[in-house]
Amino acid sequence: METVQDLLQDKGTDVVTVPVDCSVYEALQKMSDLNIGALLVLGPDSSMAGIVTERDYARKVVLAGKSSKETPVSDIMTTDVIYVKPTHTIEEAMAVMTDHRCRHLPVLNQGNLAGLISIGDVVRSIIHDKDFLIDQLKHYIAGSL
Repeated sequence: METVQDLLQDKGTDVVTVPVDCSVYEALQKMSDLNIGALLVLGPDSSMAGIVTERDYARKVVLAGKSSKETPVSDIMTTDVIYVKPTHTIEEAMAVMTDHRCRHLPVLNQGNLAGLISIGDVVRSIIHDKDFLIDQLKHYIAGSL
């Protein structure tokens, strides 16, 4: 079974972050520029303080009538961040995402940030594995005829 570590090796481990005092507007601009839907938020000591997503913006800024230029990400970020370890399987990561209704998961290795995976990364990986299995079965069946 493919692990989260395998996925990170294919995807890369670059994680886009913002400081805790960054404005929501600056965070959104960064997400837009990079075509991503979430950013990890780092505290003053460079540890993970939370995660901020486009959904957080929609629900906690737009619907609350706040200004994105005046609101710091610390006001809207999720601080109780669900994460996976590099040793988790892709299926386990998908189960965590499904159970907790989240689209992005930080990957922590012994407390250190190792990467960030999205539901899109997980689905692509699962489809790739299924396609590979189907191809192998086709070759097996064709060879036994």
